[in-house]
Amino acid sequence: QVQLVESGGGLVQPGGSLRLSCETSGLIFSNYVMSWYRQAPGKERELVAIISSAGDSVNYADAVKGRFTISRDNAKESVYLTMNRLKSEDTAVYYCNAKWGIVYWGQGTQVTVSA
Repeated sequence: QVQLVESGGGLVQPGGSLRLSCETSGLIFSNYVMSWYRQAPGKERELVAIISSAGDSVNYADAVKGRFTISRDNAKESVYLTMNRLKSEDTAVYYCNAKWGIVYWGQGTQVTVSA
């Protein structure tokens, strides 16, 4: 059974930082392209960051470039999203996504940026 479990969300002030983690199980992690998506209230889910299976290629949404960093540890079968200089518009539920032909999603973790 494949599981993706996100953690690390919470309430943070503007300008602050958070590190999200996504631990996986039940899949051959090193084969999968991993991504983080987010969905704000009333908006569509959007791609935030993506990392290749080997971790040697990354891409980011324009809105987060220079502030967010995606990384992975294939030995720990986990992917991370380090978020710096957070803004109120970063408030959303953040989802982990694994893709290798088939696609798997985590349950999401809430990030709220507010003073």
